[in-house]
Amino acid sequence: MSATVTTTKSTSTPGKGNGPASRMSLGKVLLIVAGALVALSVLRAFADAAQQADFDRVTSSGQIAAALSMAVPIGLAGLGGLWSERAGVVNIGLEGMMILGTFFGAWAGYQTNPWMGVLAGVLGGAVGGLVHAVATVTFGVDHIISGVAMNILALGATTYLAKRWFEPLSDIGGSPKNSPQVDPIQTFTVPGLSDWLADLENHHWFLVSDIAGILGGLVTDISALTVVSILLVVGSFFALWRTSFGLRLRSCGENPTAAESLGVNVYLYKYAAVVISGALAGLGGVFLALVRSHIYNEGQTGGRGYIGLAAMLFGNWRPGGLAMGAGLFGYSDALQLRNGGATVHALLLLVALGLAALAVWRIVRKSYVAGAVSGAAAVALLLWYALTDTVPGGLVSATPYIVTLLVMGLASQRLRMPKANNRPYRKGQGT
Repeated sequence: MSATVTTTKSTSTPGKGNGPASRMSLGKVLLIVAGALVALSVLRAFADAAQQADFDRVTSSGQIAAALSMAVPIGLAGLGGLWSERAGVVNIGLEGMMILGTFFGAWAGYQTNPWMGVLAGVLGGAVGGLVHAVATVTFGVDHIISGVAMNILALGATTYLAKRWFEPLSDIGGSPKNSPQVDPIQTFTVPGLSDWLADLENHHWFLVSDIAGILGGLVTDISALTVVSILLVVGSFFALWRTSFGLRLRSCGENPTAAESLGVNVYLYKYAAVVISGALAGLGGVFLALVRSHIYNEGQTGGRGYIGLAAMLFGNWRPGGLAMGAGLFGYSDALQLRNGGATVHALLLLVALGLAALAVWRIVRKSYVAGAVSGAAAVALLLWYALTDTVPGGLVSATPYIVTLLVMGLASQRLRMPKANNRPYRKGQGT
């Protein structure tokens, strides 16, 4: 049974992925990362010479730690979307399932302990996924309509329950808009290594201090739930691409009729994928409630379910690319929250240089119009950076959403979704 059917050039290695995404090898990814680090170090040295401190914060350990904590809920939502869409079910309801995770995680967490809150939030998201599966798989409701309805239903249900359950707890911090305080989930720091990296970072050496700041943010005060989330990304890759279960599930998203003809219970696999999708999104909501703020707040998901979908699309429905996309969006989110307009202003120069490199690459590939557009955008951003000292507050708060739009605009030409995504399927078509 084949889950995907692709056409590759004669120079491609058989069996190594599909489509344009397969050409991004590990070596190329590492080369891009190394180039970005060198560019950051050069710009930071330039800023130090000009007595501008903006770039010192771009690679600081605090910035990286904040970016990681912002990336985790986005990545979990995107991972949920990946499971669902690999089985052929579009899950726009990830935002609602995250809302259920935030509410039930905090509700159980303040009554018992944080880990029971994690379990309750995951189950809340899974119930949301089950409702979406019943609507789309069993009753054939349009996936987009069902997902939007799930978002509305989750918001309405949690608003009502918060008034019933949290408002009477005003003496311990509850209100119709938020829960009482929840005990934090334990964090850990790698002993010795964290202090050594902090010392290297404080020396402000070219490249070395930047790498130390990035690594230091990844080994200092890391939540146990962050480690669980990273393991889930790795585990999802092995489950979906290295097991017979994953092959059958992906075949349901590529050609469910053929899968059924070979004995696959398509309904069962679609149900399993969407329920797992909801559970992962619920875990992302739990992270926001129990790690980021230790409290449930109405509206605290802030559209991260939709950004998670964008991260999934950026990653071309693959866990590794999804993790990179979540890291990018989480970094931009943390940048505007921690340091405001001055550091986002420094980001303008980085984006300008990236667009200039893209313009050169486009022109070399003889895409002259695209190269000219990228070059003009690079010049405009360079002028903006040179003529201003900060970025207006409205643009600062919109930074993660602007980054999402820009990245999706650049990545849209290489996307290849599962073939049966959002297509109706009735049991018995393959018999």
